[in-house]
Amino acid sequence: MWRCALPPLLRYPTVDELGARAASLVARHPADARLRRVGTSRAGSPLWLLSVGHGSRQALVVAGPHANEPVGGGTVLRLAERALADARLTAGADATWNLLLCLDPDGLRRNEGWLRGPYSLDRYFRKFFRPGFGEQPEWLPDGAQAAALPETRTLLALQDELRPFLQCSLHGVDVGGGFVELTRDLPGLARHVAHTAAELHIPREFGPYDTLYWPCLGPAVYRIPPPRRGDLAAAITEAAVESTWYHPHPYGTVTAVVEAPMWGVAAVEDAGLPADAPAVLRTVSHTLRRDARLLEDVLARIRPYVSDAPDAARLLAPVEDYLLVCPGLADAWDPDVTDTARPLPPLSAGHLAALRIAGRRLALRTAGLLHQLVIRAGTDPAGALPELDRLIDLWCADYRDGCGARWIPVPRQIEYQSRVVLAAFDLAVRHAPARSRSGEPGWGSEAAVPMHRE
Repeated sequence: MWRCALPPLLRYPTVDELGARAASLVARHPADARLRRVGTSRAGSPLWLLSVGHGSRQALVVAGPHANEPVGGGTVLRLAERALADARLTAGADATWNLLLCLDPDGLRRNEGWLRGPYSLDRYFRKFFRPGFGEQPEWLPDGAQAAALPETRTLLALQDELRPFLQCSLHGVDVGGGFVELTRDLPGLARHVAHTAAELHIPREFGPYDTLYWPCLGPAVYRIPPPRRGDLAAAITEAAVESTWYHPHPYGTVTAVVEAPMWGVAAVEDAGLPADAPAVLRTVSHTLRRDARLLEDVLARIRPYVSDAPDAARLLAPVEDYLLVCPGLADAWDPDVTDTARPLPPLSAGHLAALRIAGRRLALRTAGLLHQLVIRAGTDPAGALPELDRLIDLWCADYRDGCGARWIPVPRQIEYQSRVVLAAFDLAVRHAPARSRSGEPGWGSEAAVPMHRE
């Protein structure tokens, strides 16, 4: 019988709180819930898997793949409570929910400076941390066999053990709207996303910049292309590279990447035609180039005295990644820079709003990391700190006043992401009736095929 749930989460849970809450659930429901350590992070933190139910169909939900996107921790706890409360999600679906509490606990700990609130844009970006591309555990830049990070190897081993019929990767959009990316279509998901977003007043993002060239399966739902090898810049800006999203594809798995926004922007949901798209694109691309040059100049001035600061290498890696991709993105979005091989698709007003937000995001993240580097160095002979403070304040004000970014309370973020995952689960169960414990292909009429042959 269902007993009293855990106290509701009013803010993002920390790594330690995730483990404690999961252990409390297991203590209350020992017959239906298990908690096991499936791996260890680079810094020695346990990677915990909370499993609910005893069905043969395995669902895998991964929280915390990106260090600065903590909503997934609250979501997996909410999903565990719902699965314990509603037998239709477990015995009724012959399913087991496998909930990885946090894939990158080391990175999440580095965000604890803003994690507990109060939540403001300037506080978030000044204390923001996200590792460089090579240290993000979902990516497989050299393929699964060469996976170097222990977090990545843990997730790959789980996928091979469970052969899930559904994998959900829980992500957060700092500024913008909610959307979903799928490795296989789930017909009807866009309608569920629309209904949930309307009920909870969550804007949907109709043109995320990393899905710009991807097939659209419905409003705010996109098909992830099969993986391919590419250079680092392409890998950072386009998720269609080898990753743990596609690794279980041969088992018939559908992966849903569920993005929930922190600060919502209504304009990203505007499907209308813009009045003057070329003018907006010029402004966005020119602004990104200008901001990148400013930040490159700051980096050059501070590098001699921050390189030996504590953790300098880990903070410099994402800075260099962001500055690497800025020129290419600015060129890709600039109507005066002709790329006959890859022209821009038709753009809605929502696309343009998303591109503006994405350019500003790159600049703000870089400025925030540079700010932390100077603070950690304990000295500022180049006088960079006042300049970085001014830029962060200016650019955050543009998000608030220019883009209309508005904070979405944490409980609503969690509720939105949970409902989308539950909708994906329901649709995946319906579309894979022949799914077995061993991972036999049963995805409608589509048999699993090796990734390189899709």
